[in-house]
Amino acid sequence: MKKFFVYILRTDKNTLYTGYTNNLEKRLLKHKSGKGAKYLRSHKNFNLVYTEFFKTKSSAFIREMEIKSWVKTKKEKLIAGR
Repeated sequence: MKKFFVYILRTDKNTLYTGYTNNLEKRLLKHKSGKGAKYLRSHKNFNLVYTEFFKTKSSAFIREMEIKSWVKTKKEKLIAGR
């Protein structure tokens, strides 16, 4: 059974990046190498601050889009567990 993750990264400039993947470790390495998301190519220093697990790709994608639509303060509350 495949697993899918929605994740949030905090960059060195305190911005948040949200994405989804079926292999979190591999995706983070891709981001670090500069071969991942275009946005993170200029933010090589980042930390994983939040993850959620999903059973299907579509549910992970829908959740990613939901989180991306939020303002930063709402994302910060999610990260803080509120």
